[in-house]
Amino acid sequence: MLHSDTVPNSLMPGLHDLQPLDEVLRGVLDVSLTGLIIYRPVYDADGSGSVVDFAFAYVNPAAQRMLSLPEQPALTHLQHWPRSQAYGTFALHLHAFESGEPGQQDVQYQADGYQNYYRLAVRRSGQSLLVSLSDTPDQPRTLIEVAQAQAEVQRQGQQLQRLFMEAPAAICILSGPDFVFELVNPGYQRLLPGRQLLGLPFVEAVPELANHSSVEVFRQIYQTGVTHEELGILVPVARPDGVLEDRYFNYIQQARRNERGQIDGILVFAFEVTEQFCARQQAEALQSELRAGAERQAQASKAIYQIFEHTPAAICIHRGPEHRYEYVNAAYQAFFPDRQLLGLSVAEALPETVEAGVVDLLDNVYHTGETYFGEELPLLIAQPDGRPPKQMYFTFTYQAYRENGEIVGISTFAYNVADQVLARQRREAQQRQLDQLFMQAPTPIVILDGPELVYQLVNPAYQQIFPGRDLLDKPLLEALPELADTSIPGILKQVYQTGETYVAHELPLMLARYRDAPMEEIYWSFTFQARHNGQGAIDGIFVFAQDVTAQVLARRMVEEREESFRLMADNAPAMLWVTDPEGYCTYLNQPWYTFTGQTTAEALGMGWVGAIHPEDAAAAGTAFVEANANRAPYHKLFRLRRHDGVYRWVTDSGLPHFSEAGEFEGMVGTVIDVHEQKLAELALQRLTKKLRTSRDKAQALNAELQTANDQLTRINVDLDNFIYTASHDLKAPITNIEGLVSVLSGELPTKDRSGEVDYILELMQGAVDRFKSTINHLTDVSKLQKEHGQAVSQVMLAEVVEDVRLDLAPLLQEADAQLKVDVLRCPVVAFSEKNLRSVVYNLLSNALKYRHPDRPAQVSLHCHEEDAHVVMKVQDNGLGIDLTRERQLFQMFQRFHTHVEGSGVGLYMVKKMVENAGGKIEVESEVGVGSTFTVYFKR
Repeated sequence: MLHSDTVPNSLMPGLHDLQPLDEVLRGVLDVSLTGLIIYRPVYDADGSGSVVDFAFAYVNPAAQRMLSLPEQPALTHLQHWPRSQAYGTFALHLHAFESGEPGQQDVQYQADGYQNYYRLAVRRSGQSLLVSLSDTPDQPRTLIEVAQAQAEVQRQGQQLQRLFMEAPAAICILSGPDFVFELVNPGYQRLLPGRQLLGLPFVEAVPELANHSSVEVFRQIYQTGVTHEELGILVPVARPDGVLEDRYFNYIQQARRNERGQIDGILVFAFEVTEQFCARQQAEALQSELRAGAERQAQASKAIYQIFEHTPAAICIHRGPEHRYEYVNAAYQAFFPDRQLLGLSVAEALPETVEAGVVDLLDNVYHTGETYFGEELPLLIAQPDGRPPKQMYFTFTYQAYRENGEIVGISTFAYNVADQVLARQRREAQQRQLDQLFMQAPTPIVILDGPELVYQLVNPAYQQIFPGRDLLDKPLLEALPELADTSIPGILKQVYQTGETYVAHELPLMLARYRDAPMEEIYWSFTFQARHNGQGAIDGIFVFAQDVTAQVLARRMVEEREESFRLMADNAPAMLWVTDPEGYCTYLNQPWYTFTGQTTAEALGMGWVGAIHPEDAAAAGTAFVEANANRAPYHKLFRLRRHDGVYRWVTDSGLPHFSEAGEFEGMVGTVIDVHEQKLAELALQRLTKKLRTSRDKAQALNAELQTANDQLTRINVDLDNFIYTASHDLKAPITNIEGLVSVLSGELPTKDRSGEVDYILELMQGAVDRFKSTINHLTDVSKLQKEHGQAVSQVMLAEVVEDVRLDLAPLLQEADAQLKVDVLRCPVVAFSEKNLRSVVYNLLSNALKYRHPDRPAQVSLHCHEEDAHVVMKVQDNGLGIDLTRERQLFQMFQRFHTHVEGSGVGLYMVKKMVENAGGKIEVESEVGVGSTFTVYFKR
């Protein structure tokens, strides 16, 4: 940081604070033809007391005119004239201030936008530095001095103009907001051969670039003054035959300012890099000799030096065979901070370049005149203050320049491309690392290159999906032609055009894993992601894919099994429940909700306790919590509220459930309605009491009643055992109950049955029959679920139909039905004989049971062959079926007519048996007219 804390603020505003000057002295300074500047020192911020710069306190009118400065510029000396250190003028100022000794210097200052000879005189006055200056055009000179000065100006102007026109870069100056070509060097003209450029606006001279991004860049530079640099920009240029040709350029575009500092144009430096060898040609001869006078030459030289000083390109001029620095611009000097370059040879100023071969390259250009183009030359540059050397990379041009046809020096245009080189090296290293990561990844990965989607990379995990197929370096549809008719090509095209990532889950595709192998359905989860090149354009697609066929098929099998188990559980003759290890209920089957009327939200967790009778709830809940905590079996009898508010006796039994690893996973149990059994138990208890009170009336009757009481006691024990084991084996206990009821009925003589005994026995037998029927049906269904591999034989259909007809003879007679059979066209059916009989029996018995009460039943069974099936039709004129509920027709426990006794599983079993054998069943029906069931047996 620069500061001027040692300068009193009262001295900074201007001349009126400089005491003891009076009005006469002010007038003398104002009218003086000699320039005068008063400076204040600026000290280092670290407090060392070193003077690091000078701030302007006052600039008189003469100096303002000479230097184009205001009375009190805001910038410091070095900020305004950064090259004054190289010219020694700043050292003159610093020496005079620090030593107190006056000094003088004549300097030809050709930097920082100035091009003139100045005579300086400096002297310290207190804490101020006084500088008197005159530019030589304002001073009287001899004719010899004028001639010498004009000759020197002309020589330098010619040299700079020659350098500008001979530069290997394409250079032009665009003037004004319309960007009119004011100057075009031969290199630029060669880019657009045969075209008139000078005097024309850019978009008129080069119409094919009217919508190119470079025009917008021109506008931004013209508005902001910010220099724009771009490497490798694509520019479509029209050839003389009108055909557009893609060419690539390195550009530097910067604002040009007039004497007032206002932007009045744009300077363009361009290097074509389409073909490096095309750029290696000699610069064209100078187009014309400068015809302007010395003043115009000076102005031209000043403008060119100003351009060179502010361009980001590093420019220098070496003179003589020793390659002494005659000129370096600020960008070039910045490569070598704190180094003295002007007047020194390359070997003296930059000794590290000798070993790097730079001097040899310069020697070759100087002696042969052949331009040298260097690309990304590595150079280790020594740094000041003991800092480690800095690795830099240069892309540059060495070109000889001539005077009077003789080579007298070399001009250099250079760019530091270290950032680009290091970035490319990092990208290449990252790409190698990425390729290695892709090839080792367990996930299938490929890279599809270009719009043709060529397999550029195929990692082993992806190749294993297609072990017998060649993929690498082939277009996608050539490697996998079966994808042509799928959605994949369209999806990839969309990703390539829009850059939007596409993700798919479990997408089925028909593909062949091996060459010439049959097609198979493979399920994929994949991600398509666009790949971008260095310019940001899409040039390929990353594909991350996963064959999830096994997972999809496994999940579907589990879902089917779960659905089957859920259906069986929801139709079981008992309420089933499951809890987690903490004892909270996580599942209740449909019978629970049907019985209690609770919702899922009300019942799960511990909500099921709310449906228990208040007198039983606490004990039931406590017993369950203790059993769950002890991982022990649970059994409890309590009253459960039915959906209509009536409480019925139930038994709740559960067993602990453990995983394969032995970890406790919760309890599984059943709730069984034993209300009738409980009532029977209570009735038996009342009966026992009555028998005991009548014991004194007859000894024989007492003995008989005692036997009955003992029997009832055993029955009661059996009932308790049934309740306990109901969740394990429903069939055996119900069989025992049926036997006990039979024994009880036999042991109690009819004459001794009083009160509710007969009614209770009837209720018990009815409940047993319903329970047995449900269990038998569930057993049949369970067996049927396993009959996928049932043996198939050639069964005589006529014999099976006749056998069933004989079984149904009583029902045929009762219904006064007419059965017509015609099976001559398909005498043999390939089916399980037992199952075929069940199919025929169910269809014929249904036709008879659900006959219409207003007309005689007419049933027909006939068959024929059709394609790959034997078709059997059973037709009736019965009640008919509402086919709007067809979906429920073949489900378990579904009944359309409740006035006839039935279980609702017959058609379900028929459908399962037929489908398990590869066939199908269809129904046509009209309510009040009749039904036709059509069965297709696989031939």
